[in-house]
Amino acid sequence: MQTVELCDDLCIAIHPGSPPAVELRCDDSVLPADQTNLVYRAAVLVLERTRRQVRIVIDLQKRIPMGAGLGGGSSDAAATILGLNHLLGMKWPRATMEEIGQLLGSDVPFFFAAPTAVAMGRGERVVPVELPATRWVVLVNPGFPVDTRWAYRQLSSSRSEVRPVSESLRGLEQKAVLTWDEILRLAENDFESPVFAAHAILAEIKARLIFGGAESALLSGSGATVFGLFADREKAMKAQASFQTIPQFKVYVVETARHGLTCL
Repeated sequence: MQTVELCDDLCIAIHPGSPPAVELRCDDSVLPADQTNLVYRAAVLVLERTRRQVRIVIDLQKRIPMGAGLGGGSSDAAATILGLNHLLGMKWPRATMEEIGQLLGSDVPFFFAAPTAVAMGRGERVVPVELPATRWVVLVNPGFPVDTRWAYRQLSSSRSEVRPVSESLRGLEQKAVLTWDEILRLAENDFESPVFAAHAILAEIKARLIFGGAESALLSGSGATVFGLFADREKAMKAQASFQTIPQFKVYVVETARHGLTCL
């Protein structure tokens, strides 16, 4: 798993001496700001664990598309835990934050080990690794979401058995340093078959990215975003331009991240 330089911003304020409460505000009115939101739930879990008498106010500025398979909600939840750990002076180690994150979703623990890590099991076992070189990533979001639960149901119903994880993939967790050549040889996404069957435009996006010079292109998570990896920025920018005549698409060119979540 690898983060890229596309992120949301969270501004967290602590009001001591108040009854424990969480208030979440978001600049995107489409996103619920109640107990169904992962940021809200993360803040509640931290309050319950710390038993602090504080009111937490969080302002969330969204840039990552929703329902896009890019881990936006999971990264925001992890950032909430990290930020509150810092502001409340808890000094929790990474393992404690991962434990809390696991209660929210399988992707959340990864972000405490970012920017690059091998995730195993349901995502609860995370091993940070080093990936020295960077790549340019073209993210193409078609303008519609793919529901994660739907995608898992489709994947489950479309296959009669689960292929064992290959020796090559299992070997990744034993390495402290990886190369892009190793990763590109192994890159695949089981969600592509059922999701592409329902949304043919996503397969077309993947094919166009490959035609545009991507070293690899895949559905991101369960979708709907498709990403292409490029060795140089010029090719990535040309690939981006090829999609910009389609108004409903959101297309980003970003680098793979060199650092994990940060508190400012």
